[in-house]
Amino acid sequence: MNTDRPNILFAFADDWGRYASVYAKLQGKDSLNHLIDTPNFDRIANEGALFTNALVPAPSCTPCRSSVLSGRYFWNTRLGAILQGAVWDDQIPTYPRMLQDTGYHTGHTYKTWGPGVPAGISPTGGPERHFTKAGAKFNGFSFMATKAVESGDSIEEAKALLYQEVRDNFVDFLEQRPENSPFCYWWGPTNTHRSWKKGSGKELWNIDPDDLKGKMPKFFPDVHDVREDVADYLGECLALDRSLGVLLHELEDRGELDNTLIVVSGDHGIPGFPRAKCNLYDIGCEVSLMARLPGAIEPGTIIEDMTNLMDIAPTFLEIAGLSPDPKMDGKSLWGRLTGQIPTKEDNSVVIGRERHVGQAREGNLPYPQRAIRTPDFLYIYNFAPDRWPMGEPQGMDDLNAPPIPWEEIENETRRVYPDLDASPTKAWMIHHRAEPQHTNNFLLGFDKRPKEELYDLKKDPDSMLNIATDPVYETIRSDLKKRLFNLLKNHKDPRVCDHIPRYENSPFTDLLPHSGPETESQAVERLSRSGE
Repeated sequence: MNTDRPNILFAFADDWGRYASVYAKLQGKDSLNHLIDTPNFDRIANEGALFTNALVPAPSCTPCRSSVLSGRYFWNTRLGAILQGAVWDDQIPTYPRMLQDTGYHTGHTYKTWGPGVPAGISPTGGPERHFTKAGAKFNGFSFMATKAVESGDSIEEAKALLYQEVRDNFVDFLEQRPENSPFCYWWGPTNTHRSWKKGSGKELWNIDPDDLKGKMPKFFPDVHDVREDVADYLGECLALDRSLGVLLHELEDRGELDNTLIVVSGDHGIPGFPRAKCNLYDIGCEVSLMARLPGAIEPGTIIEDMTNLMDIAPTFLEIAGLSPDPKMDGKSLWGRLTGQIPTKEDNSVVIGRERHVGQAREGNLPYPQRAIRTPDFLYIYNFAPDRWPMGEPQGMDDLNAPPIPWEEIENETRRVYPDLDASPTKAWMIHHRAEPQHTNNFLLGFDKRPKEELYDLKKDPDSMLNIATDPVYETIRSDLKKRLFNLLKNHKDPRVCDHIPRYENSPFTDLLPHSGPETESQAVERLSRSGE
């Protein structure tokens, strides 16, 4: 084994926000993290570094991953800046391919880039870099485990079958490594993406939905159906943790754990919940981030700086002894991880989004947003406030319309507000939208938004009160807007630099074939046979 350059294990989970028990000690007693125990996530953080303010470049899988792979702001990745219709430009260098060129054995299991296994050019290399010989059933964790239990296995036996798949895929990758080559492995599970089995949080993990009462974000209805949905999601987070432990144990058994940089994170926040995934509020953009490499990263390091995940690419290149591509916008985190650079010079992060799924009745126009997040404030600029942030409601915004019968609503909510994943929570909120005690939360999550939003996060951590027009905050609003637009111009964001922003035209708005809403059984079947 070549010890000059460390191995790299990057665990990057789909739709996994900031949910790990190691964060509980840094949060209030009402944090959801007090309800879970994640010993493997915690081990990485406690034996290395924990970032407390890591955010994604964009709260949508493909643009976020485009940034992470290239070290660029998502808007500088051409068609990689959108989800539906994304195509990778082979002229954009990525850290996996740069590492491949210098002798690293690279590969991935499950999802790396795009909405599924990408066709054509891949930013991670060809199909020979994809290691799913043992299968991809882990991505339907709660369904597959439940199915095994129904066939007679105990719950622990059912889980063990899925953990074994994780191990076998990793072993296949390791055993194909050329002698004396360091490796860079991307583990990209998607079980925390929709869908998961209703009730699985309690059945598989003993997370009682009633224990979540009083611990939900203020913009979530604190009712049983929504608490159960969150509990089921937390169960999937526990599955992530246990499977990370499988990878750690395999490295320990091979004597390679301590010469492997381990970085753990996710591509954005929780799916199918209001104001989360596809939104620039914290619950959509904040993610876990932790790193471990003994001898380089001091155990127990806490990094409070605002951090953008696009900084991961130059970090991996630096520890491999490579210079970043000149067009990378990100800056290596290595100096902060090792204590050589104590604090970030400009303690803010700029984030944004363009097209996710699209506006069903207006072509596939984006919902363009940019934001700047500082330790105390979140400023959001909505370029097209006349559009629906979660996509076309198709009449579901009418508070006076009779409620849809409950037995029909889940299928209905697969097609309306398409930028919010179908979920029990989405269905519940639409069904109860006209009830006075729930209307405000419905409007916060689904309604159109003003051009500017500003939130004082010290006073309003859930971003419930927009103070952009409050004269008391005018100086802060003006300063943050100026800082945001200066960065967008300096980093050539087409949204502000193009005469007519390219995202408003083909190919960024091209309609794609769509076979209609996917049923739960179809989703499970797809996940069990693909690398997505």
